[in-house]
Amino acid sequence: MTPNRKLMTAAAAVIVLVLAPVAAAAGTSSPGTSTSPVVIHVVEHAITDTVQEFHPHTASLGDVLAWHNPVYNASDAQQVATDNGYCVRTVATGKTEWECAWTTFLPGGQITVEGPYYDDGTDTTLAITGGTGIYAGADGSMLLHARNSAGSEYDFIFTLTS
Repeated sequence: MTPNRKLMTAAAAVIVLVLAPVAAAAGTSSPGTSTSPVVIHVVEHAITDTVQEFHPHTASLGDVLAWHNPVYNASDAQQVATDNGYCVRTVATGKTEWECAWTTFLPGGQITVEGPYYDDGTDTTLAITGGTGIYAGADGSMLLHARNSAGSEYDFIFTLTS
């Protein structure tokens, strides 16, 4: 076996071993091998979220939220990924809202989403806008669900339709 082939075989084995717990927790197979939607369920721990307020100490149009957080498997027992993103406040009165974009760095590739987030923790559905690696060409949606009232943990439930 050539050195390149050995490297590719080893890399494929590592990807399978690392991704298996994520796929098993979601009860799915690899996106490339399924004709039905693939569901990936992970849990974000929002520990680095930082808000830069346009007008200090008030919710203002244009405020920015940024983060880079650890992401755990569906049972919230083991870190399996990270995410990185930002939101801009688009509604500052009443039911306050952000418009967000972020990337979740999973074993085997990345999935990028875009859509709304409400300060009150209301569930939202974001659009999957793309992916890399085994998620190249991904589309579908992601359900964002606050697991607690503190806003410190969120379910990300990706439904990949291609």
